[in-house]
Amino acid sequence: MRTFRTVLEQKIWERRQTLEEFAEYAETFAREQREPGTLGVRHLQRLASGHGPKGQPLGPVRPATARLLESIFNLSVEELLSPPDLGGSVRQSDGGAADLGAAFEWLDERGGWSSGTAQRKVEALLGGAGAFHDQQVRRAKVSRSQLVGALAEYYVDQVPGHGFYGVRCGSRDVVTSILAKPSWLDLARPLGEGDQLTLVPATSGGPEVDLPAAVRRLAEAAALGVRMTNAQLYRLVDLDAQPGKITGSMGVTRFVEYALTMDLLESELVDSIATASSALRLRDRYLPDLASVLDVSNRLCVGGVLALCAIARPADPYRGAADYALLVQERSGHVLNATGRLAVIPKGFHEPMTDVRAEVQIGSTLLREMEEELFGRGEVDSTAGVRRAAAPMHPARVSEPMRWLLERADRLRMECTGFGLNLVSGNY
Repeated sequence: MRTFRTVLEQKIWERRQTLEEFAEYAETFAREQREPGTLGVRHLQRLASGHGPKGQPLGPVRPATARLLESIFNLSVEELLSPPDLGGSVRQSDGGAADLGAAFEWLDERGGWSSGTAQRKVEALLGGAGAFHDQQVRRAKVSRSQLVGALAEYYVDQVPGHGFYGVRCGSRDVVTSILAKPSWLDLARPLGEGDQLTLVPATSGGPEVDLPAAVRRLAEAAALGVRMTNAQLYRLVDLDAQPGKITGSMGVTRFVEYALTMDLLESELVDSIATASSALRLRDRYLPDLASVLDVSNRLCVGGVLALCAIARPADPYRGAADYALLVQERSGHVLNATGRLAVIPKGFHEPMTDVRAEVQIGSTLLREMEEELFGRGEVDSTAGVRRAAAPMHPARVSEPMRWLLERADRLRMECTGFGLNLVSGNY
């Protein structure tokens, strides 16, 4: 869900196309269907916005253009150029938009509100949608080192044996926001070889919800077109990570509960730096000290794998000697957190696809993320809608590149090198 000026704009967004891409598609459609209508990008921009140049009302749409749009969307041009109904878009749109309705229901229940209250509160904030875009621009200017500095200043009281994880690159020391201890590092544990993570019932309820902050998060997601699904996530209950050994237990939670509670800590921290404010009200509530960060069994702690994928490449006359390709991406503006920041590939939440108990091992998530992010297999994308395969990672269904790697297991080494807790939002 996001704010749309017209149904046409909403329908194009639901197709996951830019205006330029849709204009090109419409031209191809017109040729194949022998429709005489044409649709340039500038004309499409005016139609999607619902007004003409300088804010003037739209004039009559040329009959050929109207027939073309009606043929593509199976809706009248009057419907396409009308403002969408916000409530209808929440319930009827596919993918992330539909699941925003689930977030409204969850918040109504946790807030003790009557049905529809959360949605109405979000709608009331959408009139100032431009402020969310401005906020996103300010957040993008906050650097990683500023985040680490703010966290080090907040968590001044250390826990013996623990500290901020850092690395040395040449003569430069780089400190991260990861809290770790020596026994969690250099694990050298091949994933899938005797991992001992078990599924248990969660031992504590969810965190208390800050209702105004949760409403604002949903309004932000709507205004920026962020995809939000209410998928299941594994939550860490207990872990013992030592060299050659990973044991522990996982419970199950829902993404909406995380998104509207613990995940708010990141945006609060970034905003406090961007506006030079010292107020961290949510952090004071959820993670006030390092002891609360480490007490994972009594708080909501979700997370997943961040894997550095190195692909060997032969020598090249232009590139030079044989080397490795390291895959890094800039995160989209339509994700919930770390927008616009660099991230390794594959990276994803530890979550089940179909079998909650069998997929609790970290290696299952890593293989799934490789399929999705490296090899482009949308069937295993948890944000893409309902999965229709009982065993999406069955050897008969995997992509050709994944099958090639699995058949040559000696060339695919998935190793757990370390464990840590990210102080930004307490994730593992």
